[in-house]
Amino acid sequence: MITGLDHIAIAVPDLEKAVKRFLEDFGLNYEGTEDVAAAKTSTAFFPLPPTSIELVHPLNGEGPIAKYLEKKGGGLHHLCFRTDDIHADVARLKEKGYQFLADEPSPGAHDCLVIFIHPKSCDGVLIELSQPPAGH
Repeated sequence: MITGLDHIAIAVPDLEKAVKRFLEDFGLNYEGTEDVAAAKTSTAFFPLPPTSIELVHPLNGEGPIAKYLEKKGGGLHHLCFRTDDIHADVARLKEKGYQFLADEPSPGAHDCLVIFIHPKSCDGVLIELSQPPAGH
């Protein structure tokens, strides 16, 4: 079941500059960066309980974030909903006709299981489902 808004992701062309903006200019708490090799992204998290802002940047200049930045420049990339049972939510949403960008959830930041819903299924908005590891 979806339990909350986990984070709002913003694609940024310059991760260091964006981190500095959110840290120094806006005064937000900073959790640090994490590379997610499977998604070819570098991420930086700024918690704003009960949610977070996630900055996403292409890892080694490759992957879907690089293509997004080439096409659209920086900006809002996706909304992420937290779930306590990602497999059940995926099955339920597939039954309703939602299309996903992958067949199964995969590893994401913070050791979460993640999967993305195709924007065509959500009025042009990319939606991520994320299940934190047990005990998180």
